[in-house]
Amino acid sequence: MSDPSTASIVSTPGAHPTDSAAPATAGQPQSNEKPRGLLGDAWRDLRRKPLFWISATLIVIFLLMATFPALFAPGDAVNGSLSRSLDKPSANGWFGYDVQGRDVYARVIYGARASIVVAVLSVLGTLLIGGTMGIISGYRGGWVDGLLSRIADVFFGLPFVLGAIVILTTFNGSGAGNSKAQIMGLVIASLIVLSWPVVMRLMRSSVLATKEADYIVAARALGAGTGRIILKHLLPNCLAPLLVYGTIMVGSFIGAEATLSFLGVGLKSPVVSWGIMISDGQNFVRVAPGLVFFPAAFLVTAVLSFVMLGESVREALDPKLR
Repeated sequence: MSDPSTASIVSTPGAHPTDSAAPATAGQPQSNEKPRGLLGDAWRDLRRKPLFWISATLIVIFLLMATFPALFAPGDAVNGSLSRSLDKPSANGWFGYDVQGRDVYARVIYGARASIVVAVLSVLGTLLIGGTMGIISGYRGGWVDGLLSRIADVFFGLPFVLGAIVILTTFNGSGAGNSKAQIMGLVIASLIVLSWPVVMRLMRSSVLATKEADYIVAARALGAGTGRIILKHLLPNCLAPLLVYGTIMVGSFIGAEATLSFLGVGLKSPVVSWGIMISDGQNFVRVAPGLVFFPAAFLVTAVLSFVMLGESVREALDPKLR
């Protein structure tokens, strides 16, 4: 008997064994697209989300307001005239004037600088300190992990508002005579001191889940040093949770700074911020509600913009939510 496979090949004259596979791939265009990484896939998903573009546009506007406030409000945000005290909104003053005759619109625009600068610097400091502590704790383990975790638990147990009030009233109380930069520095330091344990725990858990991966074990077996493993392998693969949390934390710190300034322990004059404006205008809310409404509206919009951006980034970086 003849071999069926051989007969089938011979029965087709001029045919080659590889010709049967050609039609299957002939109609399929070959893609030259390079494989994307985690950030590439995340950016591809973000571009399709309207929420991302809305929040990003608002954040860009607030950043421009903080960087170049004179482009949005050419008026004076510090000095005023008592003859215009509590004047209603008009063409000269879009949001009206406060009790000291200062332009509320100009103060709202200039108030974005202090609030955003304090929030951004606080987030950078928190991510740097908490992230470094988390990497050391998670990678080293043992007694180092136990010691750093217990230190973080001590700070984590401090109530945020109460701890900030104690710190700021101690170093920035009445009669302290601190300059504008010193006042902002104290608020930034208080926010960092009370917030770094959360970032430390987040980074530690990411490192613990990543440090036993195959590529980490292979790098260690090939003789890679601790610094190389952390900077080239661990850190890039553990930044996604910190990126999401840091974006949301900017909005949280804007609200925290406004809260502390409203209570009288945060930023103080001559600094202009939304929290100070709300605190100054609360006694005149029935006569001139715009003194509270306009800075509060800008404050809420800024906080929601960063929170929405953080949620969009979280959904894009989490494969389970795509």
